[in-house]
Amino acid sequence: MKKITFTILFFITAVPTFAQYEYEPNKEHPYGQLNPAAFPQTGDFAPLIGVSECISESRAPDGSWNDEVDMLWKWKYIMNGMAVQDETLKADGLHSGSIRQFNADSSKWYVHYYSSVPASPSLSTWEGTKTDESKIVLYRRQAAPNGTDGYYRLTFYEVTDESFKWIGEWVNLGETFSYPTWKISCSKKS
Repeated sequence: MKKITFTILFFITAVPTFAQYEYEPNKEHPYGQLNPAAFPQTGDFAPLIGVSECISESRAPDGSWNDEVDMLWKWKYIMNGMAVQDETLKADGLHSGSIRQFNADSSKWYVHYYSSVPASPSLSTWEGTKTDESKIVLYRRQAAPNGTDGYYRLTFYEVTDESFKWIGEWVNLGETFSYPTWKISCSKKS
């Protein structure tokens, strides 16, 4: 009798617990799902969810562009569909990722970036929004090498269900000057 009672109590308490996380990645939805209770802006990254094959190009110290590097960019919903996480796996071994959360109070995305090289004791934070031109633009305050005050700006653009582009560039405070240092072009794989 104790065994039957225990089994019944287990199922009564366990089933609601598992159902609470229905938007997490699972066999049916390997990249998770957007939680209907999430802020609508959490869907800004919906076209990127999944895996994309990308080409990454970054600047060399002399200002020229380095050779292209093959890269996989994986995107998924986390925190039961309330946030987005991405991970890059690059052929050169320099991997990175981000956790992306939308804050309704500021109407901004907050993006916490991490990298395999070098591992950082604290994460860099970017903030930004989706623009009227369907770009997602993120900023982090950063002076230029010559000391000029400005930002490092990240922009997702030409975003469709099949592909997207990304550019990282230093811009002055008025955004009248930009210097691209990193660009990525991606095609959706899954």
